[in-house]
Amino acid sequence: MSANEGAPARLTPPARRVALAEVRAAAVEVAECARAVEDDAAGAVVTFGGVVRNHDGGRSVTEIEYVGHPSADALVAEVAADVAARFPIDALAVVHRVGVLAVGDVALAAAVSAAHRAEAFAATAELVEEIKRRLPVWKRQVFEGGTHEWTGSA
Repeated sequence: MSANEGAPARLTPPARRVALAEVRAAAVEVAECARAVEDDAAGAVVTFGGVVRNHDGGRSVTEIEYVGHPSADALVAEVAADVAARFPIDALAVVHRVGVLAVGDVALAAAVSAAHRAEAFAATAELVEEIKRRLPVWKRQVFEGGTHEWTGSA
């Protein structure tokens, strides 16, 4: 018998609320997203921080620049609403940063709250994958020595 088997149903249906969805130049913090999804009905909050790392493809990365299409802010809101509608979650929040970021900076922050961890984990994974797939943001990686490379996805 599973831990939830025989447990009473939720008191209210999942809210499926988009608490925060934006693209911005200002610093991004995972904790901000976690605070945005707080909900008394949620027994789980899953967070994700996509952080600029110091390497890619065997080369040392010194910084990354993200450039967003003018539609990026509206599209991140659309992706968030799509994911919220497909999963029994209470709330989600997602922020993607644009501009020049240093190694260690957060480029993508997300949080999802749900009654149970399985729903929160699944929705968070889908949210991050959909943002990476659909968001019109381009990335310029700068490598040690000054060379750089553009890619078409965040």
